[in-house]
Amino acid sequence: MYSRRQLLLAGGGLGVAVLAGGLLKQLDLVSDADAAETFEVNHTDAEWRSLLTAEQYAILREEGTERPYSSTLNDEHRAGLFACAGCALPLFSSSTKFNSHTGWPSFWQPLDNAVASHTDTSYGVVRKEIHCRRCGGHQGHVFDDGPQPTGLRYCMNGAAMTFTAA
Repeated sequence: MYSRRQLLLAGGGLGVAVLAGGLLKQLDLVSDADAAETFEVNHTDAEWRSLLTAEQYAILREEGTERPYSSTLNDEHRAGLFACAGCALPLFSSSTKFNSHTGWPSFWQPLDNAVASHTDTSYGVVRKEIHCRRCGGHQGHVFDDGPQPTGLRYCMNGAAMTFTAA
């Protein structure tokens, strides 16, 4: 049997959650369109697991994050293209890569029509998650503390990408 206090606290918590969700939608920080996105490249979960390494699967399909400074692409400085490890779509040019000193490959701009985004409210903060627009593979997040000309920092997981030298 629940006490009156437990019921009031549970009801109050539910009310706060509903109000917070409504406020985020009203401020256009969360949209219903985020969940309805479809992609050109689709595979079953079993197919994705067979196509990707365990680390790639954890990042691309489960929105994981690699350890900082663990990717060889963080130190990749040759001219070329960074592509999605899930579907090979080119995402970033090396000409927009910079050293953010965060431990992840960072870029100030993606290639045209390469990435899409949705609102990520995990960990109690509102962030913009970046994914491949063709297969939906999670790449990382974008922040507004990057260099000019965009002022953006696309902080990407190296394991979610491949590199092809020019």
